[in-house]
Amino acid sequence: MTQQGTRHILGIESSCDETAAAVVTQEGKVLSNVVSSQVPLHARYGGVIPEIASRNHLLAVGPVVDKALSDAGVTLADVGRIAVTRGPGLAGALLVGLQHAKTLAWLHGIELVPVHHVEGHITAILLQEGGEHPHGPLAFPYVALAVSGGHTSLYLVREPGSYGLLGVTLDDAAGEAFDKVARLLGLPYPGGVHIDRQARDGNADAIAFPRPMLAGSGRPDFSFSGLKTAVRVYVDQAVAAGRTLPIPDLAASFQEAVVDVLVRKSLDAAIRHGASDVVISGGVAANRRLREKIVTGAAAAGVRAHLTRMAYCTDNAAMIAGAGRYGTPVSRSAMLRLEPFASGQLAPPAEAA
Repeated sequence: MTQQGTRHILGIESSCDETAAAVVTQEGKVLSNVVSSQVPLHARYGGVIPEIASRNHLLAVGPVVDKALSDAGVTLADVGRIAVTRGPGLAGALLVGLQHAKTLAWLHGIELVPVHHVEGHITAILLQEGGEHPHGPLAFPYVALAVSGGHTSLYLVREPGSYGLLGVTLDDAAGEAFDKVARLLGLPYPGGVHIDRQARDGNADAIAFPRPMLAGSGRPDFSFSGLKTAVRVYVDQAVAAGRTLPIPDLAASFQEAVVDVLVRKSLDAAIRHGASDVVISGGVAANRRLREKIVTGAAAAGVRAHLTRMAYCTDNAAMIAGAGRYGTPVSRSAMLRLEPFASGQLAPPAEAA
């Protein structure tokens, strides 16, 4: 809770290619959530160009913050705390949002709370109407899967602000693998959306792609580089033989392999650590097949599944403002020294159950 009564929290997010701002109440009600996406700018390159991202954050951050305040029907006088993504992400992109937040906080005497981007993802479910709960209410502790283009990690959320790292990707994040496979198949950026669409018309059992680090490993970590390579080998062999690529079947089979790994490891982690609830979050959590299979898989395993709402899966500032409710404000002297960080996990490894 902020030190200034019932005043609201302004969130600012600029870790990659979305410039976002939101206003959230201390109770977690989202009053506004504005996102300016740069996808059209980066699509021509097949991925995010950091310099282009940083320059466009500079252009967008002021208007986006102003719109978030306007949409919420408030002014900076109504804001008691600013929460801003400090990292991880693209250093130049992060710097834009962080400097804007620091300037507003300093000039207007507002508390500033730096937020770890992944904390925003795994606590977005705690916003009012932040999640879909097909199996009932969410309880602590819960296992949270943070899965996106930059992250594939499992955390044990004991309570807001108390987290333990259970597993991470050892190479590609799942979303990164989606984007790279999409390029192999000639699909546009961002790849995850287009693979999901193609997969709806495909046969997920058509091609037997591997499920990395799944069978018998017992490890909570992830690896998707080998799966990506398996797709490339299949494509290269088909092209060399003059065969037409079965794009829907390829998309469905690849997607099913990724989803099987994500679901199985998330549920295994919940059971191993005595958690009755599992949450999926991050951009890949918007994937239709992942949302279907986590619900059915959790029901079979006696675990309650919780789905972050679509609006809070991809990068947004409501999740940053929400996480900012639990953080500690920095002092004015520390505010001046605050710098972004490009990489780093949210929490130390959790103790084994």
